[in-house]
Amino acid sequence: MKIASITLYGLRLPLIRPFIVAYETYADMPTILVKMETDEGIAGYGEATPDQHVTGETWEGTFSLLLHQLAPAVIGENPFQIERIHEKMATTVYAAPSAKAAIDIACYDVMGKAAGQPVYNLLGGRYHDKLSVPYVVSILEPAVMAEEALQAVKAGYRSIKIKVGTDPHVDVERIRAVRSAIGKSVPLRVDANQGWRNRAVAMWVLEQVKGCDIDWIEQPVIADDLTALAEIRRQSIVPVMVDEGVHGDREMRETIVRQAADKLNIKLMKCGGLYPALKLVAQAEMAGIECQVGSMVESAVATAAGAHLAVAKKTIRSNELVGPLMFSRDVAAFPYESLHICLSEAPGLGLQVEEQALAALTRMTETVKG
Repeated sequence: MKIASITLYGLRLPLIRPFIVAYETYADMPTILVKMETDEGIAGYGEATPDQHVTGETWEGTFSLLLHQLAPAVIGENPFQIERIHEKMATTVYAAPSAKAAIDIACYDVMGKAAGQPVYNLLGGRYHDKLSVPYVVSILEPAVMAEEALQAVKAGYRSIKIKVGTDPHVDVERIRAVRSAIGKSVPLRVDANQGWRNRAVAMWVLEQVKGCDIDWIEQPVIADDLTALAEIRRQSIVPVMVDEGVHGDREMRETIVRQAADKLNIKLMKCGGLYPALKLVAQAEMAGIECQVGSMVESAVATAAGAHLAVAKKTIRSNELVGPLMFSRDVAAFPYESLHICLSEAPGLGLQVEEQALAALTRMTETVKG
């Protein structure tokens, strides 16, 4: 089997409401869908959702990189030879993880379809029967966030994640207001997205919200400062999750050596796809670090890939696979059932990409052939 062609679709996915985090406000979500076709007539889909603040990639640049470098590099390769494909991509271009993730995910979709197996069976088999999804509240005024979180709990969500990372004083109000609104029994997770910048500010905030029973604090300081993250972990009783601070093996090793985190947020767009993500899971498990599969707010395609990883691995205890819930239109129906992700036994990613929706959402398209 060989990769015969790769078609790229540059999409703008419409959000139901703006998504606001510490470093950006998104009115819609730019992403790139990859359709990989083999000489045996099997088609697989992958996705790149770049974030210039996290991976250093832009939407336009990633589309161009896939078109001119990565797609031509893998044409003619066997999609089952995933290590060889990653080596070829690595020698073609340094970093660019979301672009590589698109190729990687499409390969796994093809492999699953060729083998007649869901992708999770290629990753170790199903461990979790289903995945519970959290409700994610973006940055707004404290009272507005509290009300939104309360309504989510009333709708049946069993955990709340809030975005913070602007003014530390207002962030304290946000955390207190949300905890007061949802009560003590609902898990509350807090993500600063690097917004508190340094250890001193992060420790001040955590001191102010001691009574709020935070499940964990995610990436309170800038991504490159694993030393500060380690100091926060040693000085606070709140578990620390590293996100932007770990992309691949190098940062993972440093995190383990420095004992900088209790938890790891794995994102396929940061590490380059499912194959490198498996390595991160193995390293984390060896070090006693629990994992979460996160998201760059991706379409059903990359969200499904993350779900297959999360379902397959015992050490992945949580997820933030909520992208499809945030869009008013997506490229495929996603298997949410009663606020859980329930993957079927359908081969590959288990999705049916809707051609009409894909055409309506596409802003640019190109095809690379052998």
